[in-house]
Amino acid sequence: MKLISVIISVFNEEGGIRQFYKVTSEVLGGLSEERGLAYELLFINDGSMDRSGELLEEIRSGDPEHVSVISFSKNFGHEAAMTAGLDYASGDVLIFMDADLQHPPALIPDILSRLDEGYDIVNMVRTKNESAGFIRNVTSRAFYGLVNILSDMYMEPSASDFFAMDKKAAEVLRKDYREKVRFLRGYVQNIGFRKAVISYEAGERVAGRSHYSLKRLWKLSMDTIICFSDVPLKLGMYAGFLSALVGVLLIVYTLVTRGTAPGGYATIVIALCFMFAVLFVIIGIIGEYISVIFKEIKDRPIYIVSDMRLSGESREEDSDSGSGEG
Repeated sequence: MKLISVIISVFNEEGGIRQFYKVTSEVLGGLSEERGLAYELLFINDGSMDRSGELLEEIRSGDPEHVSVISFSKNFGHEAAMTAGLDYASGDVLIFMDADLQHPPALIPDILSRLDEGYDIVNMVRTKNESAGFIRNVTSRAFYGLVNILSDMYMEPSASDFFAMDKKAAEVLRKDYREKVRFLRGYVQNIGFRKAVISYEAGERVAGRSHYSLKRLWKLSMDTIICFSDVPLKLGMYAGFLSALVGVLLIVYTLVTRGTAPGGYATIVIALCFMFAVLFVIIGIIGEYISVIFKEIKDRPIYIVSDMRLSGESREEDSDSGSGEG
């Protein structure tokens, strides 16, 4: 019997977690009856500070056969939560979703159908997300365009953290993609295999609000570019050529105006400002890469599990997982 693992990252979702469970379990229960599939809902409680943890325990108590709950010792972030789900899921098919119902559970049958056709990965691409607002939608499109320009990896525009993969692709990500600065959505695009794309409109958030502030989105964007592109490191060479060209133009300007300009003051100021601007930009870019290298060298765990209750089990296990070795 094929097992479907649905992995859900949870951070302060007390307002909608019950509804998410109700809707998703109805869809999966129907698939179980119709196709004879087994399923598990693997909730990763990413250090929630509201009642999400309590509600997840209640949900699990009412459905211990299908619901697993893994709780972090603190908030490690969405990428770490999805990685934990990847590590602990035992399914033949893994489906990653958010708990706010913006990723429609009703599309799970379509995802499974595409996998049954022989695809290894299914990317879910948003065509519409009204709740994100104009600025978020514009910056999202710009982000994907920039990543595709700077890296040798092609990322589906508007691809989301709603995606699925078979056991073969999941095993590659478990073993070989253990960086501390992570972008799982990008890794899914990067590992190859046969991919299918399903378009969808993001639903309304069932409760709460997005946890991604502009600051966190900026950090995610920088981490993604650094993870998948070395082009910024080469900007020094390009800036050097540009500086040389500007220097030649300034020399010509100085020679032409030497009879009227007061001692070359303006030329010196312009040249110094330009060169220092280039210098600080390059230093900043190198600093970002060094920051990532520093995090990798420290080799701290991607996440730490404080307690774990898996489907079909009644015991509580203490575990410390997610190190660089996986």
